[in-house]
Amino acid sequence: MIKSKMENKRKEAEEKYQKALEEYNSKIEKNELAEKKYSEDLSNWEKKKKEFYSKQEKDNSLVNSKKSSYEDGNTEFVKEYVNLIVTNSYFPLDSKKEFRLDFNKENKVLIIEYVLPEPEKLPKLKEVKYNKTRDTLVESFISDSEKRRNYDDFVYQLTLKFLNDIFRSDYSNTIESIVFNGWINTTDVKTGKDITLCIVSIQASRQAFEEINLEKIDPKECFKGLKGVSSSKLHTITPIAPILQLDKNDKRFISSYEVIDKIDDSENIAAMDWEDFEHLIREIFEKEFTSSGGEVKVTQSSRDGGVDAIAFDPDPIRGGKIIIQAKRYTNVVGVSAVRDLFGTIMNEGATKGILVTTADYGADAYEFAKGKPITLLNGSNLLNLLEKHGHKAKIDLKEAKLLLDENKK
Repeated sequence: MIKSKMENKRKEAEEKYQKALEEYNSKIEKNELAEKKYSEDLSNWEKKKKEFYSKQEKDNSLVNSKKSSYEDGNTEFVKEYVNLIVTNSYFPLDSKKEFRLDFNKENKVLIIEYVLPEPEKLPKLKEVKYNKTRDTLVESFISDSEKRRNYDDFVYQLTLKFLNDIFRSDYSNTIESIVFNGWINTTDVKTGKDITLCIVSIQASRQAFEEINLEKIDPKECFKGLKGVSSSKLHTITPIAPILQLDKNDKRFISSYEVIDKIDDSENIAAMDWEDFEHLIREIFEKEFTSSGGEVKVTQSSRDGGVDAIAFDPDPIRGGKIIIQAKRYTNVVGVSAVRDLFGTIMNEGATKGILVTTADYGADAYEFAKGKPITLLNGSNLLNLLEKHGHKAKIDLKEAKLLLDENKK
């Protein structure tokens, strides 16, 4: 009896032990699986962490590179940054933004060609009232005169808004001046053909714009105060000439280099190397024009001792495309050179031409230039222009003749 009870207890104890052992082994197995999964998860996390920091480093490096390029005035990066500004700028109408950008690193001028919405795109609904008696909604619309006023005010406000958004976002003062040309797609009622016309154009310097309190201005008067160009009534879609449109695709343009800082009052510029003289002329006129946001580019020379340069002047009165020709001469410049310049002005569709020489002009040259869009600058005028911009040089025609003759020999 006692033996039987002990046997039963032993069996119970063995069963309990076996069950506890199985539970223990099961827990061990689960722990091992958990540890394995933890190790795998940790390994994956470490891998993703490494990939994340690697990508972050590359992204930060790219951002810093773009930031540095923007601050250096790299044209493509300035255009990319401004494109983001304009694209993400708040726009009250549900219409696509169409625009193109250009940037001149040398004079820090940004140009925006923006397609404005047509007058019909602006809201016409004035208010909606509920008629309780008829259980209907009654709409009322603004008058035609109010629509016209609203459109004009809208365009002026939109123009100033883009100027403000860009200047405020330009943290490094990379952009010194902005030209905004507002274009509109319309139909020529005479021909029925689709046309695109410029109806507003403005150039604003950073300094001038930052002096404006936009909260208190009248948009139209502010636009006029910044010397903006437009018709008196924008809703009439009257075309105007844009203040500035740089043609940077002219294949004649060549790279320039600095010369002006290397000369002093001992330098006889009438005996300079012909190519150095070309770039001297480019530099001095660049100083003259860039103060108003213009640009000067040197074109390929035919090695005849002269230089062709093209200036783009944004001034709405005296500006436009200007042809500059220079003659590093030691003899009087005759009328044929002035005739050639006049022909170039006509062929290029330029607004005027400037002929500059180290010598002087004959009476026939001055006579031909009368009444024509031509300015003749002689050696004395050239020296005065250099001095105006802080540089001195000399012109000694006799000495230059001797030096040039010796160089030929």
